[in-house]
Amino acid sequence: MCDKDSELPIDPTSKSLSTEEASSKKKQFPSLLFELDAFLKDLTTKPGVYRMIDANDIVIYVGKAKNLKNRVSSYFRQSGQSPKTTVMVSQIAKIEIVITHTESEALLLENNLIKTLKPRYNILLRDDKSYPYIFLSDKDKFPRLAFHRGGRNKKGRYFGPYPNGHSVKTSLNLLQKLFPVRQCEDSFYKNRSRACLQHQIKRCKAPCVDLVSEEEYAEDVRHTVLFLEGKSNQVIDELVAGMEKAAQNLEYEKAAIHRDQIANLRRLQEKQYVSNEKGDLDIIAIEYQQGVACIQLFFVRDGLNLGNKSFFPKNAQYQNISELLSAFIAQFYISSTRVDWFIPGTILVSHPFDDQRIIEEILHEQSGHKVEIRDKVRTERARWLQMAQTNAQTALMSRLSNRASVVKRFEELQEVLKMDTMPERMECFDISHSSGEATVASCVVFDQSGPLKSDYRRFNIDNITPGDDYAAMHQALTRRYRRFAKQEENENDDSKKIEGKLPDLLVIDGGKGQVKQATEVMQTLQITSVQIIGITKGEGRKAELDTLLLSETNEKVILPSNSKAMHLIQHIRDEAHRFAITGHKNRRAKARKTSQLEKISGLGPKRRQQLLKQFGGLQEVTRAGVEDLAKINGISKLLAQKIYDHFHD
Repeated sequence: MCDKDSELPIDPTSKSLSTEEASSKKKQFPSLLFELDAFLKDLTTKPGVYRMIDANDIVIYVGKAKNLKNRVSSYFRQSGQSPKTTVMVSQIAKIEIVITHTESEALLLENNLIKTLKPRYNILLRDDKSYPYIFLSDKDKFPRLAFHRGGRNKKGRYFGPYPNGHSVKTSLNLLQKLFPVRQCEDSFYKNRSRACLQHQIKRCKAPCVDLVSEEEYAEDVRHTVLFLEGKSNQVIDELVAGMEKAAQNLEYEKAAIHRDQIANLRRLQEKQYVSNEKGDLDIIAIEYQQGVACIQLFFVRDGLNLGNKSFFPKNAQYQNISELLSAFIAQFYISSTRVDWFIPGTILVSHPFDDQRIIEEILHEQSGHKVEIRDKVRTERARWLQMAQTNAQTALMSRLSNRASVVKRFEELQEVLKMDTMPERMECFDISHSSGEATVASCVVFDQSGPLKSDYRRFNIDNITPGDDYAAMHQALTRRYRRFAKQEENENDDSKKIEGKLPDLLVIDGGKGQVKQATEVMQTLQITSVQIIGITKGEGRKAELDTLLLSETNEKVILPSNSKAMHLIQHIRDEAHRFAITGHKNRRAKARKTSQLEKISGLGPKRRQQLLKQFGGLQEVTRAGVEDLAKINGISKLLAQKIYDHFHD
């Protein structure tokens, strides 16, 4: 996420460091590889962006400034620095700057650089996915409602965005009950000869087999659009009129349908309406405790509350609320790549922040309409902000409570395993396959905050005997840890350090055989700092009978069913199992959709198609001899031999 001018508030009248101060600071931070006093003396006072780079030529921080000289100088003052700034400055090897015309340009550039470089000391919003919409096609005789995510390239109407896929699916399910507009794929719709199950349960009027007129279907589509635009009252008025007319015409079944639609709409209004206003706005509230921040974002479109989403920015510690809020809004809304995002005309925020005016101008240019960011509101909007603030507090307390619970589990695990220090990082491996097919190994990582999903890894296992779990485990562990083989020898040499971190505890999902493989791999790689344990399923696969195996003593340990240490190990084991199965299923599905012919080098799509047509299918191709294959146009004798060898080796 875009980080603001971070740690220290800058006084506009402040002076840059003197040469004496800079030289003194140079002595305090000996890792600086450039002449600090000369650099600061020649630094411009214009607006721009600065990049702080460490000895490995990695950007560790990106910031913007209205006055580059004042801002950069502030990092090297002798007092008043936060712990984060002190540590960061000690790692700086050089500073690069980019001068911009305006502060707005600096903000845009800073935002793009942070998203691209992901510096370790910037606040980071880890949410780069696109947001979903409800899509209504307009080119069809009988339009279709559908879930949509990605660029809005199709011709039709888009409603949203929604905070997550679940919100869209819930809305589509409700709409199907209210107004039976089709939601099936076009390929399914165009090949029907009779009505499907959706028609039988009264969730579609079967336009595929002409059981509804265009006029009646168009009316349902119009009501759907009105509802998605937040005009439910207008829909209800029309349904009431239709119900009365049907009753007068003695069409009681039709009147009953309208009555049920009205009742469902009334109930839906109670759940979804935020107020009687019809505007679009986002509501942002932030809560910060114990170095953790929670940002709660509510989406309101046409007066309808489409749901909310919680964000927990990375590197939020040592930042104040104003900086966090400014950073979040900049990264979330200002983007040259997020083409599917709608910027509302009003953004309500729980706290004021310094860059508010600049961000409003940028969002105005980006969206093409006026954007207003407000923190002082009254009456109804004040209640919305309070609602968002309450949700942020609840989500944060839940996060902190979960983190505290995880730490207690780590403490008990240290006691059970008699470790000198509490483990900070655990890794767990599991193997998944179907009778030896598409073998995949998973590695999941936990730290004292819980699952660390950014560090999860999968390994496609090849060149082993199918079904050999020991060989699969050996290969996965070797591939994972061989880059750490000389890490311990070079731990004092910064130039030889590598990215990544060894675990304190390695958990193997398996018994003696799998644990033995892990021990052999670690011995071969000369890694001695990692403790290894195995976990095996109990009789009848009952969790309370799970057994731990300590690699150093081959001792089996059965912990009580209420043991927090066992719960932690079971959690990471189950997560590794889930991650492995998902990878295995994906690999197996891909393999089964892939023709054996695609594995033969030199055999392109056209030649594969020609072979299949000439022989009538893959089975006949596998039976063909070299001479028969070479008779096909485009297949040389050499390629024919290669095809034959592929199926007969």
